[in-house]
Amino acid sequence: MGKWTIPSALILLCLLSLLSDQGRKLQANAKEGAVDPPKVEDNIGAVPHGLQTDSDVVKRESDSISSRSLRNNAEKFEFQAEVSRLMDIIINSLYSNKDIFLRELISNASDALDKIRFLSLTDKEVLGEGDTSKLEIQIKLDKEKKMLSLRDRGIGMTKEDLIKNLGTIAKSGTSAFVEKMQSTGDLNLIGQFGVGFYSVYLVADYVEVISKHNDDKQYVWESKADGAFAISEDTWNEPLGRGTEIRLHLRDEAQEYLEESKLKELVKKYSEFINFPIYIWASKEVDVEVPADEDESSDEESSDRTSSEEGEDEADKSEDEDTEKKKTVKETTYEWERLNDVKAIWLRSPKDVTNEEYVKFYHSLTKDFSDEKPMAWSHFTAEGDVEFKAVLFVPPKAPHNLYQSYYNSNKSNLKLYVRRVFISDEFDELLPKFLSFLMGLVDSDTLPLNVSREMLQAHSSLKTIKKKLVRKALDMIRRIADEDPDEFSGKDEKDVEKSGDEDEKKGQYTKFWNEYGKSIKLGIIEDATNRNRLAKLLRFESTKSDGKLTSLDQYISRMKSGQKDIFYITGISKEQLEKSPFLERLKKKNYEVIFFTDPVDEYLMQYLMDYEGKQFQNVSKDGLKIGKDSKSRELKDSFKELTKWWKGTLKTEDVDEVKISNRLDNTPCVVVTSKFGWSANMERLMQAQTLTDASKQAYMRGKRILEINPRHPIIKELRERVVKDPEDEGVKQTAQLIYQTALMESGFILSDPKDFASRIYSSVKSSLNISPDATIEEEDDVEETETEPETKAGKDGADAESSGLKDEL
Repeated sequence: MGKWTIPSALILLCLLSLLSDQGRKLQANAKEGAVDPPKVEDNIGAVPHGLQTDSDVVKRESDSISSRSLRNNAEKFEFQAEVSRLMDIIINSLYSNKDIFLRELISNASDALDKIRFLSLTDKEVLGEGDTSKLEIQIKLDKEKKMLSLRDRGIGMTKEDLIKNLGTIAKSGTSAFVEKMQSTGDLNLIGQFGVGFYSVYLVADYVEVISKHNDDKQYVWESKADGAFAISEDTWNEPLGRGTEIRLHLRDEAQEYLEESKLKELVKKYSEFINFPIYIWASKEVDVEVPADEDESSDEESSDRTSSEEGEDEADKSEDEDTEKKKTVKETTYEWERLNDVKAIWLRSPKDVTNEEYVKFYHSLTKDFSDEKPMAWSHFTAEGDVEFKAVLFVPPKAPHNLYQSYYNSNKSNLKLYVRRVFISDEFDELLPKFLSFLMGLVDSDTLPLNVSREMLQAHSSLKTIKKKLVRKALDMIRRIADEDPDEFSGKDEKDVEKSGDEDEKKGQYTKFWNEYGKSIKLGIIEDATNRNRLAKLLRFESTKSDGKLTSLDQYISRMKSGQKDIFYITGISKEQLEKSPFLERLKKKNYEVIFFTDPVDEYLMQYLMDYEGKQFQNVSKDGLKIGKDSKSRELKDSFKELTKWWKGTLKTEDVDEVKISNRLDNTPCVVVTSKFGWSANMERLMQAQTLTDASKQAYMRGKRILEINPRHPIIKELRERVVKDPEDEGVKQTAQLIYQTALMESGFILSDPKDFASRIYSSVKSSLNISPDATIEEEDDVEETETEPETKAGKDGADAESSGLKDEL
């Protein structure tokens, strides 16, 4: 035992010496007034501490060891396949604008704060007391650990929420985002698809999410984006009380985000209009008075002193000996600095808000941070029995799925506030579906705070709010149209007066129409009250618009004297319609005809019966009137025998009538439909519907009328043949073929294409003087025999031959 006494004593002396040195260092630091920078794991909001005692260091090391131990035993999960795919895209992205991660985190924090504030409307206790009740967002940096943290006191997440929200996402959201990425390569719109959180992996290689919900314990979610994440109960971090803290362990190439100036710049750029305070734990230098060093003081006073001065000082020494000499030094302190102190834009007067502020607010509101500005906006206050403030925007582009789920989606793009308190952005009763593409918010002073969806739907103010919003929205869209100098007016370009901002306005409504024109048409179908106002917003091409868009008002201003109807035609494309036989006589007489080529146009024209006292007339239907023909009665009588004979010949074709046409010029005949039945284009659309009832199609299909051109040589010759021998089978075959050709040229789908082809081939035979009884030459049958397996040499030769052919091609 005595053998180990001396070495043990030496070890003990060494340890005491080390502790003594450590103590002297701590005392020296204290004497110099040194202050350690605050750590992220300190209580957020606490005053930064100065000295760190040995017990602080030991506790932190202990916590770290405990944390590693717990996390090794954490519950492990694998990311959903769609999440892994998404993260791969983000991690491997060469996208240069990585700044968006902070924007997305702040946006998510704001959503969490909105949710807890909404719950507090009916239950004040959910907010808790003290700091927990403060609805704010806090950002902190730790340069030593290369860590950035963002904290909110929002609703927080339970363990189940962490798994669901951060481990899985809707497949549709992922697919839509991936599709957008592939087409544009722009990660900037990630927040619009509900997957904004994963942008953290643009800058971090390891992420911790600490969250506490009122209904659950505090948990930690963590992942290195390696296909898996872990969740464990949090027993080592400071209790959050409620809310979420996200810690980003930054990559080496992302260290710029540890600079306060960079984060301040990003918050100013992207999140200035977030509806909650955003704070950063910022450092600043302050002047502090400290005792002056005695040696310094004596050196300063010893220069150029006379003996008399020294005598005077000696006399006053008794008065000053109790006064301590001090100096001023710079010291670094930390405090919370607010970054967004902008008043809610909708509460300000429109004349006090700049265009740049509206654009920034739009980007913040919609999470659309592309370089494009909204096409237009309307900021107004409604007063009277129902008071509310609103800001509406027309986005520069239509959402990718705007019409795909038009009648099945309840998604609204308007945020509803009641007395500055956010209520919901999933409330679609504020605007009709055809205006669902508009973005913005409504802040009502009339609706009750403790609202539910059912209460709002039944509230008397809602209809008034909706009515005023629709009116303002249509006024805003009309303003775009009125200010667009790029529409066709029928005037010569040199006669058009140009304004200074024409370049900015040029083509704006054309752009709007290409994005949202279908919504205006759906509005005409759905909203009878505003039908005429919406009709003023219609745009189309016509036989006189020279490739530009024109309006109904402009069409009416160009109508011929005595013209009572607005002429239009529907079809697949403008190029096809321009060659239509239905336009021949109209164009010859200088009538303008509107081209409707959108499938929804057929439905639209069933609701838009007239405009400004003018009736609409489909030129492919019966009832077209374009002036009087002095010979009409004479022609009708002279072709009476042919029309009667032809109808009898076509009795199996469901032809209701054969008559003289007033719309043809160069074409022998066309097939039109009855005025209130389906047009040929509508028939084609309905036949393309998978689940349409065939019996209903037969009922709605218009009666077919064969109109013949009495001035055409084919029709005149056919009349002569019929008069000569009405039973001539060749003439009957020719008449049938002419009808089928007219049917196809008029836009109908032939019910028996084989019969039509046979008649064409028979006609070709006749023109080539081939006997109708000529037969097809029989083919000699050759008996198949088994072939020998191909040799390697033969196969190589064939491959070489094939390769040579490929080279030639």
